[in-house]
Amino acid sequence: MTIDKITLGKRGEDEAEKFLKKLGYKIIERNYRCSFGEVDIIAKDNYTIVFFEVKTRSNDNYGSPKCAVDWRKQKKVMAAGSEYLSRKNLNDTLVRFDVISVEAKSGAMVIEHVKDAFEGEG
Repeated sequence: MTIDKITLGKRGEDEAEKFLKKLGYKIIERNYRCSFGEVDIIAKDNYTIVFFEVKTRSNDNYGSPKCAVDWRKQKKVMAAGSEYLSRKNLNDTLVRFDVISVEAKSGAMVIEHVKDAFEGEG
């Protein structure tokens, strides 16, 4: 991954965090990593723990950012989320998996929030 992609990705996550805070989400953790993968943002929406995958693109040459969250990525996010819940003893908590799509267009960041973008197992 090039520095530009890393910088763009971090900027997208920063913008997603600001967006979520404005909507009233309480950010619990960013860039949670474990052996199963990574969750970009973990937040609380009332009584629900929400695991966010944030995808940022500077153009649409490869389609919409949200389309990049394929079943392989979903599986990794769900596994990492499950591990997080187990580690924090939150197995009986309501859970949701959302996607934040961030597109850099003419210097502005356009954000789309897809709630319940995919479902966890069990």
